[in-house]
Amino acid sequence: MSIELTAAARTLLNDPETAKVLATVDSDGVPHVVTKQSIHAGKDGNVHLLQILEFSATNRNLVRSIWFDRKVAIGLRGKDGQSIQIKGRPIQNHITGPLYEEHYVKLRQRRGDVDLAGVWVISPEEIIDESSAARRTDEERKRPNINHLDRLIKKPTT
Repeated sequence: MSIELTAAARTLLNDPETAKVLATVDSDGVPHVVTKQSIHAGKDGNVHLLQILEFSATNRNLVRSIWFDRKVAIGLRGKDGQSIQIKGRPIQNHITGPLYEEHYVKLRQRRGDVDLAGVWVISPEEIIDESSAARRTDEERKRPNINHLDRLIKKPTT
């Protein structure tokens, strides 16, 4: 079920300095992970990915994700260390039309003589705060009785 992108997710997605990683799986379930600076928050509330190469492993895996209803994951890490993961499902690939044309024109203005295989639309289903503080808080909440022994030792006061 689709969810709305948070303000933090939109900010990270649209910041050109954010490191963006896309994880898909192939027909055997083997992960394929690539950096993709062409990922951004779309005006429609979904995540958009500009795919340059039509026959890339990423493009093939995204097609397979639509056919077999598989999720993809997007990892984002901002310059300030903020880190989130978005899990979602590819729902469309625009290879023509207004959305495609808008991105095609902008892409050629930025990068010159390049092609655009398609604009993938990924519907977000889960957003996870992957920052160290959030992960630690979550672990302590889920497993309150598990601590490293050195954290339990009381240090002498002087």
